[in-house]
Amino acid sequence: MGPCCFSAQDQFDNLEKHTQWGIDVLEKYIKFVKERTEIEINYAKQLRNLSKKYQPKKNSKEEDEYKYSSCRAFLATLNEINDYAGQHEVISENMTSQITTELARYVQELKQERKSHFHDGRKAQQHIETCWKQLESSKRRFERDCKEADRAQQYFEKMDADINVTKADVEKARQQAQLRHQMAEESKAEYSSTLQKFNHEQHEHYHTHIPNIFQKIQEMEERRIVRLGESMKTFAEVDRQVIPIIGRCLDEITKAAESINQKNDSQMVIEAFKSGFEPPGDVDFEDFTQPIKRTISESSLSNSKDGKSESRFSSKSKGKLWPFIKKNKLSLKLGAGPEDFSNLPPEQRRKKLQQKVDELNKDIQKELDQRDALTKMKDVYIKNPQMGDAASVDHKLAELGQNLEKLRLEEQKFLGWLAEVEGRLPVRTEPARRQSGLYEPQNTLTVNNCAQDRESPDGSYTEEPSQESELKAPPPDFDDEFDDEEPLPTIGTCKALYTFEGQNEGTISVTEGETLYVIEEDKGDGWTRIRRNEDEEGYVPTSYVDVFLDKNVKGAKTYI
Repeated sequence: MGPCCFSAQDQFDNLEKHTQWGIDVLEKYIKFVKERTEIEINYAKQLRNLSKKYQPKKNSKEEDEYKYSSCRAFLATLNEINDYAGQHEVISENMTSQITTELARYVQELKQERKSHFHDGRKAQQHIETCWKQLESSKRRFERDCKEADRAQQYFEKMDADINVTKADVEKARQQAQLRHQMAEESKAEYSSTLQKFNHEQHEHYHTHIPNIFQKIQEMEERRIVRLGESMKTFAEVDRQVIPIIGRCLDEITKAAESINQKNDSQMVIEAFKSGFEPPGDVDFEDFTQPIKRTISESSLSNSKDGKSESRFSSKSKGKLWPFIKKNKLSLKLGAGPEDFSNLPPEQRRKKLQQKVDELNKDIQKELDQRDALTKMKDVYIKNPQMGDAASVDHKLAELGQNLEKLRLEEQKFLGWLAEVEGRLPVRTEPARRQSGLYEPQNTLTVNNCAQDRESPDGSYTEEPSQESELKAPPPDFDDEFDDEEPLPTIGTCKALYTFEGQNEGTISVTEGETLYVIEEDKGDGWTRIRRNEDEEGYVPTSYVDVFLDKNVKGAKTYI
């Protein structure tokens, strides 16, 4: 084999090693990015767990703490940390989809292309080697035939010069020499043709085929390098894309920190623990130098005899102010007490009673909503018997009526205690008026013996049976409709799936395919309140419409 063939083969070996090294570099980078994505996922998971760990637990004391601005700021920080973690998940997802997945597919394509190029190179190399072998074979044959022709010529000349050899032998030697010369000429011609062919193939091999293959390998290698550089740019760009969002998260944390209001927080503490007690007055001087004529001055804790209780502070108190004695502290700590919260200080008692009244109002409103919804359903069943049995809802209506009566009596009881604490009583001659789901007595009268005048030395309160019985007034009559009811806001739209003939009072007719406005969601009774225009609104069965609620608008509370 010629030296050029060995040189080309060496170059192919070098290129094969180098291109394999290039693929190894790509695979190493893919592995690096994969490990980075795993770090991002784990970091995001740890951040989410951290945020979840410090979130306030439902129905726990921690929820009450978040009324303070500092705790709300901390909660906002936890929420932003959760969003911050989401951005690291985005980094992981984008790096996986835009780098590792794409590069892995490119590496497979690169391996196939590399294999194809080196296959073509080996094929070209084998072809030129074959041509070289053919040339060597033709050359050796030509050399052999020439030597045979020379020997035959020498033998002929020897035979021709020998006088002892017959003429026939000489002729035979001459013909043999001519045959050998003819074979040598043919071998020469074949050798010449093979040589020309080899030179042509060699020229094509080294000036066309091999350069083309090397050029393709070079382009392949350059594409690999470019692709690696683009992946590195993408690596940085994926991070850069989430920087604005991460910045907004940090801005929100800063904003939450700046929203902390220490004055409001301290004022909330004051409101939460304000007792409503009047500060004690000066302690009177008792003159023990005159045993017979001791004057006992009135203290700020003593009241006159015109309707007020006796003094609670005397020399027997041994210098202790009763609002702050241990028994009072224990009663406040334990939190368990009578139903009217009479064991609490006045201000705390008022808050507890008001809270209880608000809860009862919500329960009453819920029962009223259910009752009115069932009433409408019953009316529809009466008008359209095929939709259901009207008698099936009577039992539920009766049960709701009993629940309402119990709740109203309970509410009046707490309203009475609340009026006592606030120094007023509801006037029974004036009918109460319901507005926005709350029952407010319209007039009040002053209670002479208020809660503060019946405070006991241990900080608790006592109720007089006569007063409690007077406070339990019968529930007043309430109107069933709003006075000057304002229109409810629109909370979405709906499309009628079927035609509905709203013949009953409170319902509205709709036509299949008609689009209307939703002003009240289905509360579990099977009816949705809709509006066609300012003058036309009513209820339709929820199954008759397809509702599309506005996500940015919360449904306004309906008072029926």
